[in-house]
Amino acid sequence: MKKIALLAALALFSSVALANSCPTLMKQIDGALPGAKLSASQMAEVKKLRADGEAFHKAGKHSDSEAALKKAKGILKIK
Repeated sequence: MKKIALLAALALFSSVALANSCPTLMKQIDGALPGAKLSASQMAEVKKLRADGEAFHKAGKHSDSEAALKKAKGILKIK
């Protein structure tokens, strides 16, 4: 029984951790966009990924959100 409780607590914690990282990733992208030197197609892709990431976050799909936002950060070449 203790193992089940521990696993449930770890699952909840990891979920909360992912949920909290999404807004941080969005802020990093938003901060980098104004000075970004990207082609028009790259800029469009970053903006789409940013919007998708926010939509996934709001829908509770935090792993999908994080994946989209990290891809946008990769295009922007920010860590």
